[in-house]
Amino acid sequence: MTSQEIESTIKALCDEINQHNYNYYMIDNPTISDYDFDQLLNKLIELEKQYPEYALPDSPTQRVGGSVTKQFSTVKHVFPMLSLGNTYSEGELLDFDRRIRDLVNSDFDYVCELKYDGLAISLLYENGILTRAVTRGDGVQGDDVTANVKTIHTIPLKLKGDFPALFEVRGEIIMNHQNFERLNRERDEIGETPFANPRNAASGTLKLQNSAEVAHRGLDFKVYFVMGKQPYASNHYDSLTKLSEWGFRAPDVMIKARSITEVIDFMHDWDIRRKTLPFDIDGIVIKVNDYSMQQQVGSTAKSPRWAIAYKFKAERVPSQLLSVDFQVGRTGIVTPVANLTPVPLGGTIVKRASLHNKDVINAYDIHENDVLFVEKGGEIIPKIVGVDVSKRAFDAQKIRFITRCPECGAELLQSEGEAGTFCPNELHCPPQIKGKLEHFISRKAMNIDSLGEGKVEVLYDNGLLKTPADFYQLNYNQLLGLEKRIPATDEKSERIVSFREKTVENILNGINESKNIGFERVLFAIGIRYVGETTAKKLARHFKNIDNLANASLEELMQVDDVGDRVANSIVDFFMQIENLEMIVRLRESGLQFALREEEAMPLSNILGGKSIVVSGVFSIPRDEMKQLIEKHGGKNVSSISKNTDFVLAGEKMGPEKRKKAENLGIPILSEEDFLAMIK
Repeated sequence: MTSQEIESTIKALCDEINQHNYNYYMIDNPTISDYDFDQLLNKLIELEKQYPEYALPDSPTQRVGGSVTKQFSTVKHVFPMLSLGNTYSEGELLDFDRRIRDLVNSDFDYVCELKYDGLAISLLYENGILTRAVTRGDGVQGDDVTANVKTIHTIPLKLKGDFPALFEVRGEIIMNHQNFERLNRERDEIGETPFANPRNAASGTLKLQNSAEVAHRGLDFKVYFVMGKQPYASNHYDSLTKLSEWGFRAPDVMIKARSITEVIDFMHDWDIRRKTLPFDIDGIVIKVNDYSMQQQVGSTAKSPRWAIAYKFKAERVPSQLLSVDFQVGRTGIVTPVANLTPVPLGGTIVKRASLHNKDVINAYDIHENDVLFVEKGGEIIPKIVGVDVSKRAFDAQKIRFITRCPECGAELLQSEGEAGTFCPNELHCPPQIKGKLEHFISRKAMNIDSLGEGKVEVLYDNGLLKTPADFYQLNYNQLLGLEKRIPATDEKSERIVSFREKTVENILNGINESKNIGFERVLFAIGIRYVGETTAKKLARHFKNIDNLANASLEELMQVDDVGDRVANSIVDFFMQIENLEMIVRLRESGLQFALREEEAMPLSNILGGKSIVVSGVFSIPRDEMKQLIEKHGGKNVSSISKNTDFVLAGEKMGPEKRKKAENLGIPILSEEDFLAMIK
């Protein structure tokens, strides 16, 4: 191709893909299959790699991410980003309304919107192209996070229609519940502390150095303001409506209200309905609609007088701190947990709440026997939100984070840039050893389910297990007759774990059968820090066997999708420890799979290429085998149904809620017979 043909082809592909992105993410009306979309995108990626001089600033390849930002530069806002005044009181809302009416002395509309619980962002568009994205910061200046923001599909990179040459859009970066739960499952899987709430997850994600990881986490954007030197309409409502003509998604909820009574009705309505939303809101925002009246009412140095946020009250109860436990997880992270006087909250009795890490304890300045305020984060997880200092005894001692591991005595460490404090003695710290053993036999790893329900702890306490390789040295005589009484907990009553004849036979059979588990799951099972189930699959398919992986350099490791500095360094560190190498030698000698079998290395077909599939119900083969079939034919297994799901594979006893959701979203539901016919 000539240079002109190359440039023309790249531009045409960009326009076509951008239009498909708009159809999919903005108006929920896809006109192309995921597979065909991926083919277009891959073609564009290859062309841009060959001819980078013709890559466009609005190229949809930026949605995928890949750039690395070592430091975010500070940028001054064109217009200061003021914060809103907050209230929890209907009386203060009435006072707000009275002040406005006294100033304007005429009838006017309010606009009521949802107050998204996320991170404020300013987007600058020049000639229809997104050129800069800046966080709120201190309101005068913020961090330039443009590369990361370009990965968010609900932020247009290129506008359409009669947009002005220069203007600014403001909104909130959020993470919906589905992506938040997925992210926390992944973090838990690789031993990282889960995020406390979607807002923290969104905020932490936006400041990641690797934009590819930002793209993976699935942030969303909610618009709430547009501004520039020239007005685009005479009022706020029409301006936001205009944005949808230029390529933005319209606000989820936005109404005009003629009176403060209508505003309060809206507020009461959404205080109830917010629990049905797929994302968090923490209130509503009320704005004077007319721009000329906004100017008439004016602003303070920090906040506009013509707008206010009414924040919903979370259910909060006081409870006295009885003690703090420091728990060590399988990756060594030490988590402080507050033991509380039992209190009813949100339909359950709360006795314990996580204090997360050292920074949280210091921030709240928690002392012995303090009265703590407890809320349910996201209506589910109890969290500490404050301290009643007025009830603190004058001689109360400050709670201090421990400096040594409560289990093995090793000095605790804290990695630079991470909040978590951890015990580095991973090979000899009892809870870390037991955690690694339990992880090794878990369903998604070696799936030795006959060893569940406290049996690993019994074997460890009897000196029969120290590393995963020890599972394969167990024999009948060692196990028969072992027994232990497990004390009651909040979740379970007291029980006795005993090893009788049938139990021992099941355990030994399960261990023997696990030798047939493929390399991908074996790699996940051995517990390399930060290597979760998905990353283990990608590493196994890239390197083919454990020897290639063990000998890979940092640069070679980072060529694998989703492997960044931290994961690569963790892999290198793992294979530098002689104990880990000895464990792998013993496991290999026991017959475990440390290389991809020929049939695993080669996909059967690409019939399901790029399709996202939810599996639900009971099938003629185990569900994990059904999921493997999906991957063998190029498909992706996803855990929950959304508009991005291509189809649901439904067996007998499919969950009624999943079926209802699929039908409401118009997602095709295939039987096992239909599916097997599809993949031939």
